Amino acid sequence: MPEKKLKPVTAAVISKSGNKSVKVAIDYKVKHPKYGKYVRRRTTLSVHDEHNKSAVGDIVEIVESRPYSKTKSWRLVKVLEHIVQE
Repeated sequence: MPEKKLKPVTAAVISKSGNKSVKVAIDYKVKHPKYGKYVRRRTTLSVHDEHNKSAVGDIVEIVESRPYSKTKSWRLVKVLEHIVQE
């Protein structure tokens, strides 16, 4: 059986939540059904970060995977952009 290709998602790290875990936010806009104005929405996900590579503010690429815990079913693929903290 061929392995299905998973589509990566770009997200921003909003917090470090323990060892090998980060919380990321996927921001998007959706058109309001009645008024037509675009409304900002945010999806917050728990992501498995095996090597603790990411920090708060980084832009990362994640992909859906097997469940690592009750809430974690996404894993970090790579860090696209590091944010330098001063």
